[in-house]
Amino acid sequence: MTEDNHSLTTDFILIEFMDHLVLKTLLFVVFFAIYLITMVGNLGLVVLIFMELHLHTTIYILPGNLALMDSCCSCAITPKMLDNFFSEDRMISLYECTRQFYFLCLAETADYFLLAAMAYDHYLAIYSPLQYHTMMLKKLYIQMTAGTLIASNLHSMIHVVLLLRLTFSRSNQIDHFCDILPLYRLSCTDPFINELIIYIFSMPIQIFTIVTVLISYLCILFTVFRMKSKEGRGKAFSTCESHFLSVSVFYICLLMYIQPFEEGDKDIPVANFHIIVSPLLKSLIYSLRHKEVISVLKKNHKEL
Repeated sequence: MTEDNHSLTTDFILIEFMDHLVLKTLLFVVFFAIYLITMVGNLGLVVLIFMELHLHTTIYILPGNLALMDSCCSCAITPKMLDNFFSEDRMISLYECTRQFYFLCLAETADYFLLAAMAYDHYLAIYSPLQYHTMMLKKLYIQMTAGTLIASNLHSMIHVVLLLRLTFSRSNQIDHFCDILPLYRLSCTDPFINELIIYIFSMPIQIFTIVTVLISYLCILFTVFRMKSKEGRGKAFSTCESHFLSVSVFYICLLMYIQPFEEGDKDIPVANFHIIVSPLLKSLIYSLRHKEVISVLKKNHKEL
């Protein structure tokens, strides 16, 4: 082997959109607009929920935390991608790559738990509306939020620590951003332990949260169909429609994103849709579909 083949890679090249250099200005404007709207929508929702005391319930606190995690996801990926449109080397160091993956994993894991918690919360609100406020106390949703952040942080740290055991001396080109499976494919160290940890930790998290969402919605449907009044049914469906749309967007994008990696294909548009466009759609859903949020925005607009 030559000396170059023995040298370890400490930097990676992000090659997304290298085939579209002619459109780089247009793509930069489009993704910058998406990033700006996503951050304003999500952080605006967080500030609004924090400022308005009557929104301090799980129906709004949990979406607020979801918006915060989506902002974290966008901040981890989009700024570097925008910088690469006009960068000559398009390089990202191993440290930056690890940091990018940490925040991506943190946000994605938190989304799993928060969407599951929100599904259960909506079930309680529909199944037992009179006792809902006594069951979902402020102490409980603080515990749910803290548990989500702790579990997500530990999950991310486990993968990051194991990622640092790998060495890279093969191709240093990454299709889009620093996700775990593309990095495993570039490793010259056997990633068996890393892949095993995915099955031990990541897959149970996904299965548990997906099953929680499915069971919650089955119980919601069963409860709604038992209601005699059309008005009650309509109110029940309007209560969970925002969450249902967010869950649909999240899991549809996730399935589209995972499939190319399983097949070993490059699918940059799907990856960008999952990581960049999905947070935008969720912020629009929760900002525009919640009547309380819209009424507060109208009130603040009149006061201005």
